[in-house]
Amino acid sequence: MHEIFFLVTALVGIGLLGYLITIITPQLFSSIGLLMLAAGLAEGVPTGFWYHVVLRRILIERGNLPPKWWIHPTRHHAQLSPDEHRRIRLWFVLGGIGYAIALAGGLAAIVGLLIQRL
Repeated sequence: MHEIFFLVTALVGIGLLGYLITIITPQLFSSIGLLMLAAGLAEGVPTGFWYHVVLRRILIERGNLPPKWWIHPTRHHAQLSPDEHRRIRLWFVLGGIGYAIALAGGLAAIVGLLIQRL
């Protein structure tokens, strides 16, 4: 049953994408992409920064702040207690959402600009 739902969803998505291509001009597409990029960065950078601040405070409280911990901070999530994990979860998710919006916006802007050039 799930397969049918996924198939119908994919077909509807492809149909909507085909319809939107006839409506949205490349210039509008790149403008929307740039707005998404700016919104994603405006939301993702502060929340991502605060996630790192909160995680650093937690690791310092525990007395185990390894060098270069910030390069791959999710490695330390397994060491956190449920209460500590709750403290960082919101900022982690919001930073990730901002990153995804910025990435999608950047890709949309690039695609719009490439279509304009062709």
